[in-house]
Amino acid sequence: MQRVEQHASFGGSQEVWQFASPVLGCDTRFAVYLPPAALRGQACPVLYWLSGLTCTEQNFITKAGFQQHAAQHGLIVVAPDTSPRGEGVANDPGYDLGQGAGFYVNATQAPWAAHYRMQDHVAVELPALVDQHFPANGQRGISGHSMGGHGALITALRHPGRYRSVSAFSPIVAPSQVPWGQKALGAYLGSDPAAWAEWDAVALITSLPAGAERLPLLVDQGEADEFLAGQLRPELLAEACERTGHPLTLRRHAGYDHSYYFIASFIGEHIAHHAQALQTAS
Repeated sequence: MQRVEQHASFGGSQEVWQFASPVLGCDTRFAVYLPPAALRGQACPVLYWLSGLTCTEQNFITKAGFQQHAAQHGLIVVAPDTSPRGEGVANDPGYDLGQGAGFYVNATQAPWAAHYRMQDHVAVELPALVDQHFPANGQRGISGHSMGGHGALITALRHPGRYRSVSAFSPIVAPSQVPWGQKALGAYLGSDPAAWAEWDAVALITSLPAGAERLPLLVDQGEADEFLAGQLRPELLAEACERTGHPLTLRRHAGYDHSYYFIASFIGEHIAHHAQALQTAS
């Protein structure tokens, strides 16, 4: 691994690292915030943040203002890129497919399958790397925004026992039922809706067997979000959770849109939510 950025922040260190990913088949970057406790050598829980469409690892670390809260609670925060990138990696002219739009799935269709294995990257490859190179204590939470909120929900649901906490801002909760998701899942996974269901939070919650892990979900949604009715559909998540008894706290906020102004307004509460679960587990 090669460190390409390092900045002092609230007594900790905001860093960006690059490595050659065997899973993605290209060089990739991820951001990691090390709180003061980690710099002192203390093993800390890790919160993984998944960003939305068009983002890189930079958006969250420069706009969300999470570092102060992570420093206070002693959380390492890791933010990967949103897709594979580089020469030879498939792309699309649209902002909602290809580079910057990996949707955190493992693609099965050409030309995407060669590189677009973001689920294996964020759920398996990256945590193994973080646990090896940073003072992580083995306790993990996951969160994200929009496409990344979708990624956080499905990653926690697909890997029971791997995460202790999960939250999301403005997530795409039912990609099988909205245009963004239908375009991406159709391209990456093919035309069979049964394959899409494995990457759809509402479908996964609906199909959970009795006795399965049911991590409490914390979801914040802005009422002035321009994508609320057409792409996000939080009511579908609420209905699925109510039908199946899945714990959900869905908070809707008047006046807030889809931007990082919304995330920055409530990121402290999400960090506290994760810290409580992760430190209790520790």
